[in-house]
Amino acid sequence: MRLLMLGGTEFVGRAVVDAALARGWDVTVFHRGRHEAPADVTSLHGDRTADDGLAALSASGAEWDVVVDTWSGAPSAVRDAARVLAGRAGRYVYVSSGSVYRYPGAAGSDESYPLVEGDPDAQSVAYAEDKRGGELAAVAEFGAERVVLARAGLILGPYENIGRLPWWLNRVARGGPVLAPGPRESDIQYIDVRDLAEWVLDAGFAGLHGPYNIVSPIAHTTMGEFLEACVAVAGADDVELRWTEPSVIADAGIEPWMELPVWLPPGDLHDTMHRTSTEKAVAAGLRARPVAETVADTWQWLRSIGGVAPQRPDRPVVGLAAEKEAKVLGL
Repeated sequence: MRLLMLGGTEFVGRAVVDAALARGWDVTVFHRGRHEAPADVTSLHGDRTADDGLAALSASGAEWDVVVDTWSGAPSAVRDAARVLAGRAGRYVYVSSGSVYRYPGAAGSDESYPLVEGDPDAQSVAYAEDKRGGELAAVAEFGAERVVLARAGLILGPYENIGRLPWWLNRVARGGPVLAPGPRESDIQYIDVRDLAEWVLDAGFAGLHGPYNIVSPIAHTTMGEFLEACVAVAGADDVELRWTEPSVIADAGIEPWMELPVWLPPGDLHDTMHRTSTEKAVAAGLRARPVAETVADTWQWLRSIGGVAPQRPDRPVVGLAAEKEAKVLGL
């Protein structure tokens, strides 16, 4: 198989490239050259947001079986790339997001849930609308029968450049009492980036099309299992998880998701982010590895790069300030 990865040097794109190379696929990576591409790929350089930024892609003359695109900005960038590639690639896999569904979601909702509006010709508007516009752009250029819309949920694992799981790992490694947001048995959904990558490649190979929710099954794990897995691999000798009620966290002005990554209190937002049906994707081969494996492998990767995860410049820094945590815990 011949794969064209638009991006391919960070997080999801890097995981897709690694998985494709492990299968023996022929991989081309189109990227801006800001980060080193993996070994054994063909690199094409260009900035898809710049005038004539797709020149190298247009001039290559190559053809591919599958294109994978993770773009999160202006839908017009997806449109332009897909337009260049429509006659030279078999299938376009767009890594979209569960954010394209209207808020609030409903527990157990599937791919038929109502969507936000999107414009395939738009410049950047907002994350959800941009992802929906990207979906529409890919379909407009390739046709619905040749486009896979992989609507990913929360993505964790090695190469993470958002900082959610790395923050928790570094926090328990620091030791002492840790504010653990309850309830402990609260269920969470995420997808290991490697499981996302494998499914994306499988979908392209199998000739799938249409939307799929790509996240672990509902109740795949809990907040307790997630944090205890962090403690098991990274916890200092004196680390102590102090489970704290959502009402206490709210009264302290602590922001869910951003200050306490992954966690959301019970309610509409939790059901939207952590209770999405994945039956269609599971039937199409989606597998979700145990949380302990995701956590342990992310810790191993984090230590291999010195303990500090890369940070995307277009995303805010996540995590709870030590002083704020101590105040809530009465330290």
